Amino acid sequence: MSLERWEKLREDLSLLVSKEHTFGTDAFLLARFAHAHPKDRAADFGTGCGIIPFLWHRDNVLPSYCYAVDIQKQAIEQCRRSVEESHLLGRIEPILSDIRCLAFIEPGSLTLITCNPPYKQNGGGILSQTTSDKIARHETMCTLEDLCLSASRLLQFGGRLCICQRPERLCDSICAMRLYGIEPKRLQFVHRDSHSAPWLFLLEGRKGGKPFLKTESPFLMYENGTPTSQAQSLYRPWTQTEGATCR
Repeated sequence: MSLERWEKLREDLSLLVSKEHTFGTDAFLLARFAHAHPKDRAADFGTGCGIIPFLWHRDNVLPSYCYAVDIQKQAIEQCRRSVEESHLLGRIEPILSDIRCLAFIEPGSLTLITCNPPYKQNGGGILSQTTSDKIARHETMCTLEDLCLSASRLLQFGGRLCICQRPERLCDSICAMRLYGIEPKRLQFVHRDSHSAPWLFLLEGRKGGKPFLKTESPFLMYENGTPTSQAQSLYRPWTQTEGATCR
């Protein structure tokens, strides 16, 4: 087992992280963008250490029930220990599973699915050295099509799928959603500053939605070298921002 440490997201909320399963700024951005609601019944695919469900709890918007799904045993073990430490049993359920094999979740029962998917296509770029990095960064275990197919099966009509991805995968993401009946409805680009090209986008699709894509104002991380108020709001009340870095 690699070196582990507890990150305190709030006085009563601690998350176990390790070198293999930690989190970055993209998770904070996706958790915010998804606009989870306490009435949602949600799943976070590729949850890693469980950061997105924990951020929802930090911000008092944890869905009524949330499946935290990952294919990696260590990630789910970390998430399970965090759930127990923060007394979230019955609210967050860590699940060790391939997202293509979630037969125990009733089809059409979810209202929200989030996923921070692998950014690189299988065969694209130099493979990461560790198994955990390969799975997280390359489509070795999960493709965009796999994600959208599973989401389409599990979401109710009008349910939402929210993802973050690199700008070069925008067309792939839109096509994959539409292929499985999830209509892209909301798009936001994330920039380091107003002079930089976007390094990330956030995309929401609705199952059975009608065609109409709204592009929101860009999310800027810095202005004149200083974190913007938008960026600062991502981390409150957690102030140890050195733990969250762009992937």
